[in-house]
Amino acid sequence: MTQNLCRLLAAAILVCACASVATRAQAKPEEKTVFAAERSKAMKEIDFTWKRAKKWTLEYIDAMPEDALSFKPTPEIRSFGEQMLHLAFWNCGLSEWAASKPSPFGKDEIEKKPEYKSKAALRKVVEQSYDYVIAAVAELDEKKLLEEVKFFNSKVTRLMALTTALDHQAHHRGQTTIYLRLKGITPPPEP
Repeated sequence: MTQNLCRLLAAAILVCACASVATRAQAKPEEKTVFAAERSKAMKEIDFTWKRAKKWTLEYIDAMPEDALSFKPTPEIRSFGEQMLHLAFWNCGLSEWAASKPSPFGKDEIEKKPEYKSKAALRKVVEQSYDYVIAAVAELDEKKLLEEVKFFNSKVTRLMALTTALDHQAHHRGQTTIYLRLKGITPPPEP
């Protein structure tokens, strides 16, 4: 499945979940019982999407040889490792608004820190970033998803913050497909 198709499917899941959440929020009290059984479906879909994204990203890291983490297709862009660290930092940074709890990475860009240069350390920090988002999703319900939160210089729903984070990580993982191919590695499948 192509990267663009995967991104479209993930976006469609989140749009459907958002529409479902909005419909339920406007339901009359007697209709809310009908929605109760379905209520967790949207949250399960969001949780599933983030867990799948985590699996795929970790497979990309596993596929890249340790000695190629610093590989850059051109000098002016991020290395493979820097792409993954950027992805990890912003998984938490963008989801922080949805989670309403501080990112485990603070406000400093992690991609410049030397302690994340080994493959094991890189994998661990990326995994922690997904675990942070997945834990944040577990604490939310559909009512909270529709709450507006400050997001940069505007206000968006928590769902929009999570959607933005999901799109961002897919974008950067997708970029690393080229890095893998330039190293002669077939990127892991994203079925």
